[in-house]
Amino acid sequence: MARTVNLNSVRIFAAAALHGNFQRAAEGLGLSHGAVSQRMKQLEEELGVALFERQARGVRLTPNGEKYRDAVNQALSILATAQADLERRDDQVTLHLGASFATRWLMPRMRRFAAKVPDVSIATEVHEELLRRRLGRNEIAIWPARTSQNAPGQHVHRLTELQLVAVCSPELARPDGPLKLEALLLLPLLQDAHRRWERLSGTAGQKAKMSLLNFDRSALALDAAINGHGVAIAPDYFVADEVRSGRLVEVWRGPLSSGEYLFMSWATQDGAGGPVNRTIRWISAEFAPLGAD
Repeated sequence: MARTVNLNSVRIFAAAALHGNFQRAAEGLGLSHGAVSQRMKQLEEELGVALFERQARGVRLTPNGEKYRDAVNQALSILATAQADLERRDDQVTLHLGASFATRWLMPRMRRFAAKVPDVSIATEVHEELLRRRLGRNEIAIWPARTSQNAPGQHVHRLTELQLVAVCSPELARPDGPLKLEALLLLPLLQDAHRRWERLSGTAGQKAKMSLLNFDRSALALDAAINGHGVAIAPDYFVADEVRSGRLVEVWRGPLSSGEYLFMSWATQDGAGGPVNRTIRWISAEFAPLGAD
């Protein structure tokens, strides 16, 4: 008869496998290095196999450890999805989003959503990277990528292609009219974590040193642009409202095809008339002017 493994040990193993380092796993879990190391030794003894190779600068999974990691990640994903389903109200839809998308696109539209879909309550969860677990009931994820990364049990819809534009305050000193990339790169530039200005500089063969102010989020770079500190670059759906209102002006538009898209996904179990589908229809309609499928 198989021995029962402690669930806390399994969660600690998942963190250690992710980081490849007991100390970083301990910091993320709020534990000591010794506690993590001891739990992993106990888990290996309970399973009767070595899960890690101990090295000078961390740990590396053994072949058995890699198999166990995949099974553990799948099991923890199922548990996380089930817990989210139990905690969510029937009329609540949770949107999984990036921080800048939530700030620049969703928040300005919340009143519009409440007017169009008054019987659905929106909750948001902000993520630094694509959600790893499967989506459960009443959950929607929106993320940028080159491919849709279809997952079993999920619908995936392409909202729009990412069309990059450069924008700045109307008050920023610059040459008149739309600018060519070479002239644009001579202006004060506001760069986010995507580092698009550096990539464009390489494409243009720019040799002169650029004037760059770096931010970790697109939303912060755009706020700096609104306040006249330079030129930011972002997908056009991030800045459409500010351009229409005159708070920002578009001074450059990238090639017609970027090869990157904005996708939306949700679980196949959500019914056609439920809150998720009403939310999906509203989101799709908001992107329709930008050429959504």
